[in-house]
Amino acid sequence: MANPNIVSVSSIKGESVGYNLTSTTTTTLLTVASDKIIKVNRITCANVDGTNAADLSISVVKANFTPDGIDNFDTSGTFFLAKTISVPADATLVVLDTPMYLMEGDVLKGGAGAASDLDLVISYESIDDA
Repeated sequence: MANPNIVSVSSIKGESVGYNLTSTTTTTLLTVASDKIIKVNRITCANVDGTNAADLSISVVKANFTPDGIDNFDTSGTFFLAKTISVPADATLVVLDTPMYLMEGDVLKGGAGAASDLDLVISYESIDDA
């Protein structure tokens, strides 16, 4: 698994995607393609149910790679950004507002405690070094 050099990239494209978590099982939201790095800028969750709170979980499944510049690390596994966080009815939760990078092969997943109650908006930059 390569760690693309973002100094000499061929493109940086700003994107945002929306999801309604229609299932209470964990759903794959983003899978990072080869020769790409995804810089996730913000993840926002809105509870669209007017009556009930719903739980949110967001995780990153790290692909096995060797990071640059550190010696003590986990190169693969599932790591949670949010784990069964209650989002009140008609409320919004900012899950992430400090950027993080997803490497090629990484997977961002999300799950809801109640089907179709939670909407996510993910703002990111797709960085291509191909």
